[in-house]
Amino acid sequence: MNRADSVAGRILKRIRNRPPGWVCTPADFKGLGSPNAVDQALGRLARTGKLRRIGHGLYDAPRWSPVLKGPAPVDLSVAIAAVARRDGARIIPDGSVAANQLGLRNAVPARPRYMTDGTPRTLRIGGHTVRLRHASPRRMRWSDKPAGPVVQALQWLGPDAASDPGVALALQRRLPDGVKRNLSRERQHLPGWMVSIARRIVGESVSHR
Repeated sequence: MNRADSVAGRILKRIRNRPPGWVCTPADFKGLGSPNAVDQALGRLARTGKLRRIGHGLYDAPRWSPVLKGPAPVDLSVAIAAVARRDGARIIPDGSVAANQLGLRNAVPARPRYMTDGTPRTLRIGGHTVRLRHASPRRMRWSDKPAGPVVQALQWLGPDAASDPGVALALQRRLPDGVKRNLSRERQHLPGWMVSIARRIVGESVSHR
């Protein structure tokens, strides 16, 4: 086994130890070889079908979808996490993407948008055109909060649509208790109109400790 094959083998071993659908970049394999050796190994693995190139410098392991009877689509949220990890930037879904993820809208955004404190740009990932736009520090403070997507989705819906009782009821049923507790703890950072909605989402049965 030559050195390039050895690097490729170590890359595959690391990928197999990750959850299915994990998306990686060359930065995830520092220490397995020189940057050039890692790039060459990833390219070889993609050409032989052992990895799938889903975007510039982005790879995942091919998976089969019995529902689609074909290749499983890229998990866009996992791919975005890989971009953030590689670039050392924070990236969060904008309101339309968050609303879709939370089941508050059925239509998948044609051009998913995310917000970042890094460089604004447009990416092609797994057939999607993804736009990263710059966001204010106030908005980005939710990037590491479990309740962040909820706040983003409600902001996108706006006061009138978000006040529909069905919205709070749906989120109360779907959200894990940990997300509800975080929403309660962060209540002082919410816009005034969102506070009453957050209270309905949290419900009386969830401890605020």
